[in-house]
Amino acid sequence: MKAVKAGAKYSAVALAAALLVSARPAPPPIEWPVYGRTNAALRFAPIDQIDKANVGSLGLAWYQQLDTDRGQESTPIMVGGVLYVSTAWSKVFAFDARTGKRLWGFDPEVPPATLPKGCCDAINRGVSVANGRVYVGTLDGRLIALDATTGRKLWSVVTVDQSKPYTITGATMTVGRLVLIGNAGAEYGVRGYLSAYDGATGRLVWRFYTVPNPDGKPDGQPSDKPLRELAEPGWFGDVWRKAGGGGTVWDSMAYDAETGILYFGVGNGGPYDWHIRSQGKGDNLFLSSIVAVKAATGEYLWHYQTTPEDSWDFTATQQITLLDADFKGRPRKLLLQAPKNGFFYILDRITGELLSAEPYAKVNWANGVDMKTGRPNIVPGAHYQEKPFLQSPSGLGAHSWHPMAYSPQTRLMYIPTQVMSQLYARSTDFTYRPGHMNVAIDTRTLAVPDDPALLAQMKASIYGELIAWDPFEHKIRWRVKHPSMLNGGVLATAGGLVFQGDAEGHLNAYDASTGERLWSYRTVNGIVAPPISYALDGRQYVAVMVGYGGPTAMYGTIVPYRPRLPGRLMVFALGGKTKAKPYDIPAPVPVNVAGVSSAGDPVRGLAAYNDTCLVCHGFSATGRYTADLRRSETIKDADIFRGVVLDGAFEQKGMVSFAQYVSPERAEDIRAYLLQEARKLVDRGDPDAKTAPR
Repeated sequence: MKAVKAGAKYSAVALAAALLVSARPAPPPIEWPVYGRTNAALRFAPIDQIDKANVGSLGLAWYQQLDTDRGQESTPIMVGGVLYVSTAWSKVFAFDARTGKRLWGFDPEVPPATLPKGCCDAINRGVSVANGRVYVGTLDGRLIALDATTGRKLWSVVTVDQSKPYTITGATMTVGRLVLIGNAGAEYGVRGYLSAYDGATGRLVWRFYTVPNPDGKPDGQPSDKPLRELAEPGWFGDVWRKAGGGGTVWDSMAYDAETGILYFGVGNGGPYDWHIRSQGKGDNLFLSSIVAVKAATGEYLWHYQTTPEDSWDFTATQQITLLDADFKGRPRKLLLQAPKNGFFYILDRITGELLSAEPYAKVNWANGVDMKTGRPNIVPGAHYQEKPFLQSPSGLGAHSWHPMAYSPQTRLMYIPTQVMSQLYARSTDFTYRPGHMNVAIDTRTLAVPDDPALLAQMKASIYGELIAWDPFEHKIRWRVKHPSMLNGGVLATAGGLVFQGDAEGHLNAYDASTGERLWSYRTVNGIVAPPISYALDGRQYVAVMVGYGGPTAMYGTIVPYRPRLPGRLMVFALGGKTKAKPYDIPAPVPVNVAGVSSAGDPVRGLAAYNDTCLVCHGFSATGRYTADLRRSETIKDADIFRGVVLDGAFEQKGMVSFAQYVSPERAEDIRAYLLQEARKLVDRGDPDAKTAPR
């Protein structure tokens, strides 16, 4: 796991720079006090001790191995010489930022049975720290305040209806005396909102709902008026009332302290298909929108909807960045976002006026955005009602939650993008299932091809990129292609560098001007989280959470398989000499279904699997991240399989009973399908599959 220099021409320069670094002016103490370093969320560290010339001398200063082996997505917060991190399962830890000494840990003890309520792993994106308190949202819907010095729980409130499939995966945010938190679960049947609590007591101060009340009643909250006047006229039918409508605020928030305006992004609708959700009518506000409110009161100011009529899971929850810059010859207060739908938006953040909307990725669902109305020009057929539509970007988005970074030095935005298309087809037999995935699309289109040549072609068309986007000239200045579409969040620094991890298990440093890779460190475990940088005692550090996971990792074939390994917090500095202990990588479980049979129908099993199991176990049962069901002993016996799927025998592992969604007959069909897929592994000569006669 040693560092490797990306170019030989840098080795001599890096060595000389390392010798001279002590003679350079030491950086003053610089913290990373909030999620995006500032509430404007540029993710730019104004520290230049580590630069293009000496980055080759960067080494591991210290690390801590974590006790969870799922995706690690959090942004470390560094305040007062202490690094605060959240991990999978909403645990919180505090470490000495200089030495890595563990100061305290807190486990909220999230019930394992919460896991099936989430689309996207048991992850958490971070804590906030203010007024001597650490705030964390938990997967099961609580907001907890901890003493920042001891980790002692100060208060805890339940922020959701826990009888419904709500989860919390996003980072908390503090604004003055308030702590803010949203929630997730749009696909499962919930109504989204953002809540503001008193940071000292946990008392609810205000709540902004993003979807009208299904019962047609006021909520007694600041969202009542805009919902009544703007949103309600654009919702139709009863399906959304049963499903809650979606619109969860599961990630991005930004705050302008000068104006007191809070900005947040709103997610997709539930179900996905606009024709089923709202009879193919109305814009469905405030789905897929950026909303501006007064932070102190939640009073509505303005909104901009990136994707009206959303049928594709095109959330606007991606990072919101606030920037003061010249735009078209005049100084403007700007808001920038690169949401899932593939367009890069620039708005006037005071008025909400649309200033620019240009594609930063391949987009075929719309022919641009009408600058007069602000609406996308949706192409005929994109709503997939008459026939399936092969769409770019996919529902996973051209850019997902992984944070981007902006450098004031280069005036470029560095965006981790995803290249993938998706075949959308309407569901002809949709029935709402409370508490379960309700996407209302034909999930059979998500099966991967059996033909090796077609499978290889599909894999080659799916990849990730780090792009340097010029928001003022609407151009990609450089790009770096990654083997996997799953690539990590981004950090930019005053040293002219861009740091990003990748799914293959590297932390990389690139020249911010050219994209040339200057340094790489082998972390082994994949990285999806964004790095940060801080300075203490005249030394600059780069810190990142290491841990492969999240929804894309769970989907299987579309990304390379990586074993689930314990997460790590890894911290780097010039001259770092620490050696990380090698991982104990488990061997794959062999496939052996010789002599095993099923009375079920694998064709029906495929449909039932995609409707019920795909989100955790992957396309065509190829997901080895959660549990590779093709290799599971449970599929060899019908009674044992029913015990797991219907009776909840593995509930304490997060696999709850699905008896309310799956009949005994369908369970056997799913088992028949899994046996079929296991035999395909044998037929393809999988090196881990036993080749005994079948």
